[in-house]
Amino acid sequence: MTVLPLYVAGNWRPGRGAPLITRNPANNEVLASVSTASIEDVDEAVQAAQVAMQNPAWRDLLPHQRAGYLHRIAALIERDSEKLAQLQRQDNGKPILETRALVASAAGTFRFFAAACETLEGDITPSRGNYLSLSLHEPLGVIAAITPWNSPIASEAQKVAPALAAGNAVIVKPSEFSPLLALELAKLAEEAGLPKGLLSVLPGTGTVTGPALVAHPGIAKVTFTGGTATGRAIGHVAAEKIMPVSLELGGKSPNIVFADADIEQAINGVLFGIFSSQGQSCIAGSRIFIEEPIYAGFRDRLVERTKALRIGDPVSERTQIGPLITPQQRDKVEGYVKLAQQEGGRLLCGGTRPTDPALQDGNYFTPALIENLSNRCRTAQEEIFGPVGILLPFRDEATLIHDANDTVFGLASGIWTGDFRRAWRIGRALNAGTVWVNTYKQFSIATAFGGNAESGLGREKGRDGIKAYMRQKSVYVDMSGRSIPWAD
Repeated sequence: MTVLPLYVAGNWRPGRGAPLITRNPANNEVLASVSTASIEDVDEAVQAAQVAMQNPAWRDLLPHQRAGYLHRIAALIERDSEKLAQLQRQDNGKPILETRALVASAAGTFRFFAAACETLEGDITPSRGNYLSLSLHEPLGVIAAITPWNSPIASEAQKVAPALAAGNAVIVKPSEFSPLLALELAKLAEEAGLPKGLLSVLPGTGTVTGPALVAHPGIAKVTFTGGTATGRAIGHVAAEKIMPVSLELGGKSPNIVFADADIEQAINGVLFGIFSSQGQSCIAGSRIFIEEPIYAGFRDRLVERTKALRIGDPVSERTQIGPLITPQQRDKVEGYVKLAQQEGGRLLCGGTRPTDPALQDGNYFTPALIENLSNRCRTAQEEIFGPVGILLPFRDEATLIHDANDTVFGLASGIWTGDFRRAWRIGRALNAGTVWVNTYKQFSIATAFGGNAESGLGREKGRDGIKAYMRQKSVYVDMSGRSIPWAD
């Protein structure tokens, strides 16, 4: 089998690490063998990136000229959108309708940060003397972007686009389970004419390539999306280096349904919040709080609708639930369902491997709903990262807010109610980086995203997202023409 090469500083070549195999989660057939980056490959990429950043061909570009590269990459993503969507479907098992949306999102991200690059302004700050004072923003240096397997091209765009827009060089380390989209993005950046060295893509493991990137002295910042344990390890290294990081980590998000909600709208939102992407989402609404007066009826309707979800091959546009990323991830999710039952939970539906013979070779798992658990149980506290929703009845707002915030995470939340004042009151009280009201998992590249507590540090997206990849500089210009009197 041909081994796909690395993209190191504008050159396609084999990596020095052991090749890895990537498989289609729908049938576990081998998709490709991919080169991986060794410590030496990482060092080569970083050194080349440092040189490329200082090249006047990049360093001295005016903002609108730098933005031109991002516009061209966006156009190429749109040109190859179906090819990219189909490849992502194979690489991580998401249904095709979802991967098409993610590819479109990636193109939009490059366009947004091209515009942000062109319109980014410095400030003339109020002076307190006869001088002109300015606040400017400049690139940080070489950025290490470590991306997850659940939304590859969208995650890579959210890191690469603003980092390049800010004038940096970027080295992408995609997940070892879904490296193919990052390599395709490198091809498109190359076709767009991006100067060599500004982008490298180094597939590899989280035990070799990732740590080598994070610890390298030439890396100015790490932006990471993934698990909290890895984020904490990155934070330790960053503290030693005194290096900025952006960490978008795990979640155990509350999705709250009040009795006055539009019930059908809320059911659709709850289903989408926990079961889209097979529950393999950091923002999954996995703790489903339901007000007691409607609990039984809502639960029964939710179970009925969950059983009707269409599980199948991601190639079909009818599929709602595809496979989990690996057999090991399915085993993990299955283990949590068993744990929930040991903790006293009642399994209402799902939680098993489907019996359809057409699905036997894939990593499929039927969406599960569990009740009769305390909010403090492990299955209500730990991120499962699979299609498992925990139903939790609540009686009053004070108890609800306490329980919703009774978690180490603080990423996202949902509120379903017809009372705007209540939505505002509860939304302000929740410890979450994002609050959705009568909707869930709606995103805009123009709106900042990130988490609190163990859900991470920093924010991505939004107009100020470009500044996350820049350092601020103050400049003072004397206007008096006089010497400083102290030295006379």
